[in-house]
Amino acid sequence: MKKIILNSELTRRSFVKGSALATGGIIAGSTLGIGSSAFGAGKDTLKLAVIGCGGRGTGAVRQALTADEGVELVAMADAFQDRLDNCYDALSKVFDKKRLNVKDDHKFTGFGGYKQAIDLADVVILTTPPGWRPEHFEYAVNQGKHVFIEKPVATDAPGVRRVLAAAKKAKEKKLNVVAGLQRHYQDNYREIYKRLQAGEIGEIRAGQVYWNSGGVWVREREANQTEMEYQMRNWYYFNWLCGDHILEQHIHNIDVANWFIGSTPVTAQGMGGREVRKGKDHGQIFDHHFVEFEYESGAVVASQCRHIQGCLGRVSETFQGTKGKVTTDGGGNAHMTRLDGSEIYRHDPSDDITPYQIEHNELFAAIRKGEVISNGEFVAHSTMTAIMGRMATYSGKLITWEEALNSNQTLAPVELGLTWDSKPPVMPDADGLYPIPVPGQTEVL
Repeated sequence: MKKIILNSELTRRSFVKGSALATGGIIAGSTLGIGSSAFGAGKDTLKLAVIGCGGRGTGAVRQALTADEGVELVAMADAFQDRLDNCYDALSKVFDKKRLNVKDDHKFTGFGGYKQAIDLADVVILTTPPGWRPEHFEYAVNQGKHVFIEKPVATDAPGVRRVLAAAKKAKEKKLNVVAGLQRHYQDNYREIYKRLQAGEIGEIRAGQVYWNSGGVWVREREANQTEMEYQMRNWYYFNWLCGDHILEQHIHNIDVANWFIGSTPVTAQGMGGREVRKGKDHGQIFDHHFVEFEYESGAVVASQCRHIQGCLGRVSETFQGTKGKVTTDGGGNAHMTRLDGSEIYRHDPSDDITPYQIEHNELFAAIRKGEVISNGEFVAHSTMTAIMGRMATYSGKLITWEEALNSNQTLAPVELGLTWDSKPPVMPDADGLYPIPVPGQTEVL
């Protein structure tokens, strides 16, 4: 096994041995006791800041305030004033002024406001488009803050390496990092993981993971918008901000494959393109991807994601082991059978708590107890796996883990400091069309 050249000297093998992908521990949300020295332990009030006030940020704040009565929102930051205002208005319908203790001068807009917001808090929610996340996470950890970080955590390999370095520092500082790959906090997945660890279907030899749907919103260009504002409003369709839907959505299913198999892939190869969504308003991204991920054990996982209306919809995972089969989905279902088809286990989700809430319940409980949840490494590796898949579909070539993780191709700005008049990393041509990856021609490393 070749060594991956990183500052942390983290190899794939040492990752598997030392992380909760192998043990099922901190990834599943359990904690490591560290005594009363954890930052925030013993405080009556925990101050919360949200960076990124869209729908996910609004939901995460609501879950944080629900998780712990001693949490107060004290600062907000978003690139856009209207999104910040809409977030605050929605929250004010649920919580009183004591819980929404955000002064007007603690509501920050523009590209640099995240620093002021983070500085005011004990706990930070990071829910901007993922292209910004390495910078925001690094700053929060450097300032000694506990973090809830949404997935994915970067759009390129340099960003992933930056997050891995910050995650290591967070561990050293005994800071909690909970990631928004919520299947790790979902009852059906946790139960299946325990049963896989007990060997109930043997060793996983193959799998199929899916996020096939009709796609997401499109925000049309408005009069007098700069190119930067248009791309920021329509961020899902630009790779420096989103990373394509194989990364932004399908990461959930790819992450389950890594978690259940217990490692990251050795190689990826696949295909994809733009069959239906080919207009100016769809930016750069593909509308379908198919990737085969091969793992060191020899297991092969077929990965599908599609954003085309009128087609078969499926968001789930299936794995075949040497003694049986298991199927899971984000709706709370799980079914495990033997090779002869007889049932081992079927999950009943009727009494399950939403994993979005459990994430925050366990985050704030850990802070209160002086314990640590460390999700930083596994969310970075699942992000890198999805990026590796994108590299394979964009290039049409076989991509190795070492090549992908050590790539120096940068999509997102390394440092922020941008304005609304800045040129984004990609610009439209004279016809208003954006550069599209072409398999066999596009360089991804």
